[in-house]
This record gives sequence, C-alpha cells and structure tokens, in this order.
Amino acid sequence: HRVGSVIVIIFSVVLLGLIATGMFQFWPHSIESSAEWSLDRRSVHDAPLVRIPMSSPIPERGDLSCRMHTCFDVYRCGYNPKNKIKVYIYPLQRFVDEVGVPISSTGLSREYNDLLSAISDSDFYTDDVSRACLFIPSIDVLNQNSLRIRETAQALAMLPRWDKGMNHLLFNMLPGGPPDYNTALDVPRDRALLAGGGFSTWTYRQGYDISIPVYSPLSAEVDLPERQPGPRRYFILSSQTAIHREYRVELERLKEENGEALLLLDKCSNLSQGLASVRKRCYKGQVYDYPQILQESSFCVVLRGARLGQATLSDVLQAGCVPVIMADSYILPFSEVLDWKRASVVIPEEKLPEMYTILKSIPHRQVEEMQRQARWFWEAYFSSMKDIGMTTLQIINDRIYPYAARTYEEWNNPPVVKWTSVNSPLFLPLIPPRSPGFTAVVLTYDRIESLFRVITEISKVPSLAKLLVVWNNQNKSPPEESLWPKVAVPLKVLRTKENKLSNRFFPFDEIETEAVLAIDDDIIMLTSDELQFGYEVWREFPDRLVGYPGRLHLWDHEMGKWKYESEWTNEVSMVLTGAAFYHKYFNYLYTYKMPGDIKNWVDAHMNCEDIAMNFLVANITGKAPIKVTPRKKFKCPECTAIDGLSLDQTHMVERSECINKFASVFGTMPLKVVEHRADPVLYKDDFPEKLKSFPNIGSL
Repeated sequence: HRVGSVIVIIFSVVLLGLIATGMFQFWPHSIESSAEWSLDRRSVHDAPLVRIPMSSPIPERGDLSCRMHTCFDVYRCGYNPKNKIKVYIYPLQRFVDEVGVPISSTGLSREYNDLLSAISDSDFYTDDVSRACLFIPSIDVLNQNSLRIRETAQALAMLPRWDKGMNHLLFNMLPGGPPDYNTALDVPRDRALLAGGGFSTWTYRQGYDISIPVYSPLSAEVDLPERQPGPRRYFILSSQTAIHREYRVELERLKEENGEALLLLDKCSNLSQGLASVRKRCYKGQVYDYPQILQESSFCVVLRGARLGQATLSDVLQAGCVPVIMADSYILPFSEVLDWKRASVVIPEEKLPEMYTILKSIPHRQVEEMQRQARWFWEAYFSSMKDIGMTTLQIINDRIYPYAARTYEEWNNPPVVKWTSVNSPLFLPLIPPRSPGFTAVVLTYDRIESLFRVITEISKVPSLAKLLVVWNNQNKSPPEESLWPKVAVPLKVLRTKENKLSNRFFPFDEIETEAVLAIDDDIIMLTSDELQFGYEVWREFPDRLVGYPGRLHLWDHEMGKWKYESEWTNEVSMVLTGAAFYHKYFNYLYTYKMPGDIKNWVDAHMNCEDIAMNFLVANITGKAPIKVTPRKKFKCPECTAIDGLSLDQTHMVERSECINKFASVFGTMPLKVVEHRADPVLYKDDFPEKLKSFPNIGSL
C-alpha cells in the first residue's frame, strides 16, 4: 500500500509539473513586453542606465533604395479585423557612453514625450512585442542638434528587435547641422522608416519615408480663434526673422513697389531676449504680436532657412493665412495624402520678384477657399504632437491595408458643415433596394391624348410602383375613371388648387418610394428600356438628378452674364425634370427650403421649375447630374408651338434670365459641368439583341 501511495504521489507531482510547464509554455507573455511604455509609471530619472561599449556596432548609413516592399516586413502586421497596425514602444532607457556621458544633451523632450504618450493611448498601441508590426524607440531624435550622432546610432543598434532597422520608425523634425544642414537625419539608421521634418526630393524615399511638419510650440501656447475667410488688412506678410540677406533685399524691393499691401517684419532689436522676443515682431520701430499679426494678412511668406522645414508654416496655417511656400525641392508635410494646391501657393525661389503679380492673379473666391483649407489642415494634422503622430501612423496603416485606406476626400475635405435648416437624410444604403421601385409623377393640364400615351408607356416599366397624375387645371375636371388606360399599378389623380409649376414637386403623401420619376405629359418617346435603365442608374447614385434631356449653362463674355444652352454640346450641367429620376427628399427641400423668392418667381413666370431643381440638388450635394441614354430630341410630334411651352423663342431668353436670377439668389453658381453620360454596357456592341439587358434604348 505504501509503495502504491508513493507511486501515486510521484505521478501526481509529475502530472502537475507537466500541466504547469504547459501553461507557461502557451500563456501569451513576453519578457520584453513586461516593461510597458508609460511615463506615468516611470520617470526619465528612474529609467535604467545602459552603457554603450566603444566597440558597439554602428548601423548602416541608411538605404536610399528602400521601399515598403523591400525594407519593410508587412507579414509582421498580419490580418486583423480592424485593419489596424500594432505599434510597440520600447521601454525608456538612459543610454550613456563608456565614461558615463549621455548620448543626448537634452534627454527626453516634452514634444517627444507628448508624441509617445499619444501613441500609447491610441488604438495602434500594443504592449505585446510579439504582436507588434511597427517599433518606435524611446530614444528622442527629434532635434539632431542635441544628439551625439555615433553614440545614438549605436544605441539604436542595441535595441533587442532592431534587425537592421526593419519595421522601426524614427521621428525627426530638425535634421542636419552646420555647415551643410543635411535635409535628413544624419544618424545612421539601417532600414528604419524616417518621419522627417525637412526632406528634400534628394533625401526623401517616396512611399517609404513620411514628411512631417516641424511642430510649432506656439500651437499649444497661443489660442488663435478662427477668422472668417475674406480680405484682410494686408495682402502679403513676411514674419520670419532669419531670412537669407538676398531674400530680404528682394522682399524690401517688393515692399517699395506695393506699399501698404505688403508688411515685412523682422525681430525686434530693442526688446530683451527671451520669451517676449519670440512672441513679438517689428517693422520700423512698430511692435506687433506674433503669431496674432498673421491673421491680418491674406498670404504669408514661408521661405526656407538653413533648413527646408520651418515651424512658421504651422503658425501661418493656424492663423488661416494662405502660405506662400518658397523652398525649392522641399517635400511638403504629409504630401503623400494632402493636396497642398488647395491650401497653399508654391513658388520657385527664383520667382520671388514676381510673387505679388502671381498672387494677384488668384480669384477672391479661391483665396477664401484656401484660407479655410489652410486652417483646417492645421486643426486636423498640425496642431499637436498627437495629431502629427496619429497622421504619420495612419499613412503607414493605409500603405499596409490599402483596401481599408482613407480616400482622398477623407484626407482633404473638411467634415461637412451641418446645414442650419435641415440635415440631408440621404444616408441611404450604397444602393437602394430594387424592390420598392419608383413613383412616376406626371404633370398635366389638358393634353389628354398624349397624357394617356405617356401613362401607357410608363406602365410597361418593370420597376414602376405607382402612377400619380398632378392635374393642374382648375377649370376642367379630369376624364372619367373608365376612360383612363388600364394599368397594373395603382394610379391616382391629384387635383391642385392653383395652376402652379411647383405643384409637380410637392411632397405628396402618396409618394411612398424613395425614387420619383418626374415626367411631362408630352414625353411619349421614351421606351420602357430607357426608363428602366434610368432607374437602375439612379439606384447607384441616389443623391443625383438622373435624367434624359441634357442642358448646359454658359458664361456669355460679351454680355457678362449666364446663358442657357439647349443645342448639341459636349457638356451637360442640367437634366430637365420633364423626364428625370430623383430622391423624394428633394421635394421637401424644393417646397419648404428653396432659397429666397425662387419658388414664387417660378410660379409667377410659369417657367424654370426644372432649372430651380437642378440648382437646389447641385447646391446641396456639390455634384453634377447624370444624363442617361443618347436621346437628344424630346419634342412631341403632335404638339404645336401654341401648346408646347419650350418652342417659343422668348421662352429661351427667359430660361437664361432664370439662371442669372437663381445664381444671384444662391450667391454662387452651384451647377457642375460634366462631359459624360451613362449608357448600358452592351448598348453599341454587335451582339444578339435578346442577350442585352436593355435592347430597346431608343434613337437620338
């Protein structure tokens, strides 16, 4: 018994040992990750001291041929449902050489501390080194001036996961040093990615490095409230103090030529050095507050100094002043994703003498847009070390998960301003379902025969859900029910109280589908294939006007006003609602939110309700209409000039008047011009008709 119990005990101990070993074997842990990066847990002074032996290896200088597919291991990032890279920050260490001298004269700067803290608080961060795709050293190389180059490189090479810099990211804002001021960090760094603040086209590795802004400390210290775009007190302002003498001479000459339009500031010689002098600028003894003075100018000069990247760019953007950048070969911050043409003017240094003329040629409205965009760029991407860090990581993330990357619009378009009156409910599914179909709304007065023909043709369209006839004749009753064409869908006649063109766009309760087909009572030539195809196109673009008769607005230079054009042209900016699909929401906007007196003007003149609807939709969406199918002629064969409104020449003149009237009420010209239309895929192909989805697409 005793022997048996001993065997049981030994077996139990071995079993427990195996279980414990197995648990530790497979428990997700990492020796390296136990020291999670956080300045809250450990101050810089408490960080462990690491001595760098003199013989410690130095990384390679940096491979200029590196690209994401050659020097970055994307397989470390792997697939994850959130399409987010995981970033590991090395624990804080104090590196010193053999005699105890630190590798950096400043240690960890406040800016780098803010950057690392922001990353550690973000969704990108992981404290598990085995899950990491990107590694960020806690060695601060933001300012090369404070670094010992050789020892910093050796410290990087000592990092446990360095592996020739693969998947490592370094942040540097002030590269190079006297006398030549290299445009990239001089610290040898193997294959590491560099987020640099002063790249030139010679040192920037396209699609690998990231050009970042030089952070301005004033961003956190000074609160500049946003100013409305528009003309400012000065046209051009120069606020930089360390400008090369040749440039200052040229700016002074421009000042002489253009007087008060140009303000040329310099540092104040009569102020004591220190914080006060950083925040002041002077011109001929007059003292100005900086950066507040930047808000007083439409354009602000950003010239290269010893380094290409200048913190002034950030100050200028914060002020909502359009930067005029003169730094040849400079790679603008985040230019991989940001469209700088929308927020700045880049002028070659040799064109400095022509700067005033170049800037004067930019239209006022464009300057206002650029002022707005400049301020937004600062708010979104420049205003803090957190914004700079998050933008950098998002750019790298987009490269690794391109199918989930941000679009050009998401990077460059400010969030849509909420409408003060109504918010667009067009948050539809990408494609509205086919099943509900569309409601056809036919406007009529007394053309019974052509009305019945239109109803008969429309009723053949597979996706028709309901027919509404808006009876606009108060002096005559509609025909008896027995005389109307027999159709397979509900047909309802809506009698109006007044003969107004705007009745066709009233949001009737009877319209239950999202899609509405507005159609005149003389449009008898459209085939059911044409109409069904138009509906299918609308389903893909539910916020557009999708229609058949295309028209164009043109600027008449001789008359100095807009002109309506219905002849054959290569362009379209309107589709007439004599035959067009649109979302029923626009009925509400037309009836209750149309600007100014446009609705009453249309009803009084019995014209242009279709142009008004085009203005409304284009103004809300910022998008052009879509013309479908090739048909150009929509005249009813039986209709004469007496009953066909559009045939009268005075009518065409009035249409031009409408465009000018509406443009003045809207305060802008919202119509967008396009040079394309939508046709079915096999429309022109030499292919059996019965195999085409829309064989009867009609003629011109």
